[in-house]
Amino acid sequence: MATPEEVPTTENRSDLLAKFGLDGQNKATMGRVLGTGSIAEATERADGTMEATIRIKEDECCWEPAILVLPHGGELELTVINDDTNTHACLLPNNGGPKFLGLLNHSKGRATINLDGPGYYWYSSPAGNDEGRGLTAAIVVKGEVPPEARLDRPNQPRP
Repeated sequence: MATPEEVPTTENRSDLLAKFGLDGQNKATMGRVLGTGSIAEATERADGTMEATIRIKEDECCWEPAILVLPHGGELELTVINDDTNTHACLLPNNGGPKFLGLLNHSKGRATINLDGPGYYWYSSPAGNDEGRGLTAAIVVKGEVPPEARLDRPNQPRP
């Protein structure tokens, strides 16, 4: 086993993922390791509602984009496309309870979700062993916690 001094530090993250076979399906993993796919930002409408499209590409068993960034908390209208030849599902985070979409092969669904607080929310396909095969992804909501939800403590240093 390599000591920390022997581990190459000049390789960037995408090169290392490719080297170890973690950047695609049927290499070292069945799907793709969470957070190694593409990143996209939701589009914001004039009324503050956001919209985005996520998809499962054929024979890839991963979400595109793997990370969806929302500029702030609020309502998101999401189009979910299954381009795969297999049936999948989409279990989405949502204030008040998760939302579920069944996705037959080559189908499309829509869901409106509300994520009112900043944070990192994951979603997946709970059908079969999709999660174990890498069909997981994240929604990142930017912003600050509202004053009424903050802990009563001194300001903390920020990076």
